Amino acid sequence: MSVRPQTAGGTPDTLPLTPAERSPPLGLGAAEGGFGVYVHWPFCKAKCPYCDFNSHVRQAPPDQDRFIAAFRREIAHMRDLSGPLRAQTVFFGGGTPSLMAPATVAAILAAIDAAWPLTADAEVTLEANPTSVEAERFHGYRAAGVNRVSLGVQALDDTDLQGLGRMHSVAEALAAVAIARRAFTRVSFDLIYARPRQTPEGWAAELKRALAEGCEHLSLYQLTIEPGTPFERLYGAGKLILPDDEVSRALWDVTQEVTAAAGLPAYEVSNHARPGAEARHNLVYWRYGTYAGIGAGAHGRLLVEGARRALFTERAPEGWLAQVEANGHGIVSDEALSPAEQADEMLLMGLRLKEGVDLARHARLGGRVVPERIAALVAEGMVTLAGDRLKVTDAGFPVLNAVIAALAG
Repeated sequence: MSVRPQTAGGTPDTLPLTPAERSPPLGLGAAEGGFGVYVHWPFCKAKCPYCDFNSHVRQAPPDQDRFIAAFRREIAHMRDLSGPLRAQTVFFGGGTPSLMAPATVAAILAAIDAAWPLTADAEVTLEANPTSVEAERFHGYRAAGVNRVSLGVQALDDTDLQGLGRMHSVAEALAAVAIARRAFTRVSFDLIYARPRQTPEGWAAELKRALAEGCEHLSLYQLTIEPGTPFERLYGAGKLILPDDEVSRALWDVTQEVTAAAGLPAYEVSNHARPGAEARHNLVYWRYGTYAGIGAGAHGRLLVEGARRALFTERAPEGWLAQVEANGHGIVSDEALSPAEQADEMLLMGLRLKEGVDLARHARLGGRVVPERIAALVAEGMVTLAGDRLKVTDAGFPVLNAVIAALAG
C-alpha cells in the first residue's frame, strides 16, 4: 500500500517523503486525464450562508463505523463497474472531512487501495476547516496516508469571516496553516473575494498576507450568489451588496498580478500554484479523466465496458447509507454519455486550464468546433490556437463563460 502508516516511535514529521511530495508531476496521466477517487463526507458543524454544497448539520455525530462499512461496500461496487485501474489521486471533500477521525480516513484509504491500487506517488488530499480542534488532527491524517491538505480559510478579516458564517478567527486560521505546514509538505488554502465592501487595495493586502504563509497552492474564488442559499435571500432583499462589475474586474486583475508576482500564477481560472504544485486530483476533472465518486451526493465519470457513464449517488446522508446497506451502492442515476455530451464536457472543463484543450482528442470524442468561431475569438484576442491546442488568453479568462458559449453555440 502506497499510503504510509506512522512508524513505531516516529512522528509524521519524520516520515520519508513520497515522490509526489518531493515533486508532484503536472503531466501524470495528462494524455487521457488520469483516474482518481473522490470521497464525500457530507457533515458540517454549521452551514455557511453562501454554500450550496451537499452538506448537512446533525445534532448527534454520525456513526463513523457504520459509514466506514458503507464506504467499503460502495467502493467495491464502483470497482466492479470500472474494472482494474490504478488510482493516481484521492480527494476527501465535503462537507467537512476533517470531522472524520483519522482512523476513518485510514480505513477508507485502505479500501480504495484494495480496489484501485494507489500509485507510488498518489496524491491524497483532505479538505479541512481551520478550527483549533480539527487542526490537532493533522498529524493523525498524515499518519493515515494523507499527503496534502486544503484549508477552508476563506478570509483574513475577522469581520468578513463572521459575515461568511465561518466558525474560526483569522488567528485560528493562521495557526492551523502553521500546523498544517509542519504536518504536510503540500498545503493549499481557499479564499473568497469580491466580498461586501471589499476594495482592490484591501484585497491586495490580504492576498499578500496569505502568500506570506508560504503555501504552494491557493484557490481564490469570487463570491457568487447561489440559488436557495441565505445569501440569495439577503441579496434579493437588498441587504447584501456585492462589488459592482467594475470593482469585481479590478479585484480579478489584482488577483492575477499579485499571485503571479509571488510565483503562484493561475494554472486554472480560480487556482494558483507554484510550478509542480498544481492540484493533481482537480486536474483529473479538468483534463477530462475518469473518477469514482463515493459517498452521499457524489458524482463520477467511469468507463464501463467502453462507455463513459455519468453516475450520481443519493444526496441525503441517511438515505445514501440505507441504500448502500440494502443494495451495496447509493447510485440513483447512471447515464451513458453520448459522444457529443462527452465532447461538450471536455471543452467546458478543459478551457478552464491555462494549458487549454487538445482539439484532436475533442474530435475523437465526437466534438466539432466551428473554425470560423475560433478565428473570430482569435481575432478578438480571447483564445489562441497552435496546432490542435486551443487556449483561452488572459483577456479571455475574465469572460470565460462567454468564450465557451461562443465556441459551443
